Amino acid sequence: MTKRNSKVEIELLKRILILDGAMGTMLQQYNFSEKDFRGERFKDYPSPLKGNNDLLSITQPKAIAEVHAKYFEAGADIVETNTFSGTTIAMADYDMEDLVYELNFESAKIAKQVAEKFTKANPEKPRFVAGSIGPTNKTASLSPDVNRPEYRAITFNELRIAYKQQVEALIDGGVDILLVETIFDTLNAKAALFAIEEVKEERNIDIPIMVSGTITDASGRTLSGQTVEAFLTSISHIPLLSVGFNCALGAEQLKPYLQRLSNETEFFTSAHPNAGLPNAFGEYDESPKQMQGFIEDYLKDGLINIIGGCCGTSPEHIKAIAEVAQKYEPRLIQEFA
Repeated sequence: MTKRNSKVEIELLKRILILDGAMGTMLQQYNFSEKDFRGERFKDYPSPLKGNNDLLSITQPKAIAEVHAKYFEAGADIVETNTFSGTTIAMADYDMEDLVYELNFESAKIAKQVAEKFTKANPEKPRFVAGSIGPTNKTASLSPDVNRPEYRAITFNELRIAYKQQVEALIDGGVDILLVETIFDTLNAKAALFAIEEVKEERNIDIPIMVSGTITDASGRTLSGQTVEAFLTSISHIPLLSVGFNCALGAEQLKPYLQRLSNETEFFTSAHPNAGLPNAFGEYDESPKQMQGFIEDYLKDGLINIIGGCCGTSPEHIKAIAEVAQKYEPRLIQEFA
């Protein structure tokens, strides 16, 4: 086990920490047009840019800061940077690979400025920034071509190089934590963790790492076929701050997998589930009150150290979760039992 001495680790021993909700759900409310995504700087860019939410950290920074502030106001202790697709691999969709460093650096800077403002106003409740490292849109373990099962669209080394660039920019921008999230392919995650360890060694720094996988359906496995226990074994060689699950399932459906995880790990645990399962239109209907009830079941059973929301969640959901989390003690891990 790693020494527990970072500020976020100290807070985790005192209470359950609240992670923010969905960035995408909030940005949809702004109804940004192609022109808004482009801003002045990219008005003549040859590729369509609408939908590139990470770009908004450069073209609409005020909106990104507003979303972070709303989550902090709702009770979040940790906000995630607007960098879910912040790798050269994902940015290739928009021909924006050259902007990756700037996108991550600016996103981290915006979130950090908002966090510092809230911490200054209430030093008893320090606020933190987690650098969001998404899974990319490629998988190292599976073939995208059913007729060529041996084919891979990406290599481990290509992923490592891309993740390393993202990690360096997030750290330079001032993040407190690195969050490798929505992991559907553990090999991708291992490339991200390898890149993080490289940067830590080169810079002689330590930074807390959160890892969050995705159970994709009722089979209880990740997309690349791992059970909860196999996933945990695959990533536990790194001294992590926390391990958990997010996305794909709502809080109710996620609970049995969190129970198994909580029983098996000595790391802190995290969860940021969706607001229920998507309806026929791909929207999420679970109200803050409903979600609060399902999350309270986690808390009663002592399963959680960090809790937040993923797709479909808003500041109202986070406020409801924060209110109920105050009533419960954090999950006790063996090292401190």
